[in-house]
Amino acid sequence: MSGAIAWRTARLSCRLAKPDDAEALWRYRTTNREHLASWEPLRDEAYYTQAHARRTLEEWMAGVAQDRVYPVLMFDPGEREVLGSFTFSNVVRGAFQACQLGYGLAGDQQGKGLMREALAPALDWAFGTLGLHRVMANYLPRNARSGRLLAALGFEREGLARRYLQIAGTWEDHVLTAKIAPD
Repeated sequence: MSGAIAWRTARLSCRLAKPDDAEALWRYRTTNREHLASWEPLRDEAYYTQAHARRTLEEWMAGVAQDRVYPVLMFDPGEREVLGSFTFSNVVRGAFQACQLGYGLAGDQQGKGLMREALAPALDWAFGTLGLHRVMANYLPRNARSGRLLAALGFEREGLARRYLQIAGTWEDHVLTAKIAPD
């Protein structure tokens, strides 16, 4: 199945992460360390090493093999630089057929519509190829850009989870949204 997880848009090459992406992932993490810090859990210094990037990719590949996670890297068209990433994670089958969507974009790529460009076909893939019924995505109330992105992609607000995740060392509320597979 992993070979089918690749597509191009007008400005991006998106594909399932693979083991030899460790250096590109490491560069993305270190270059965007400050930019992403306010949207992610606290990270220790080991997170910003090539060894950790390799371990992350190994864990992701194991998750793909188990149908639990699908990490996609967003590259420039020549696949020289990671511009962002998104992950369909915590895939649950059975009666639920759902997952969580998480995403991040390089600081210098903000405001260009790249995440929407990447996620629109990715959601089609998740509902089609993966056969998911529901994709859930949560965002910080202060992140209006994420709220607008998810609304534009057809996600509907379902509620507010108080002190939901620890972000940058603080328990933060999150707006809960979901998109249901089209009939």
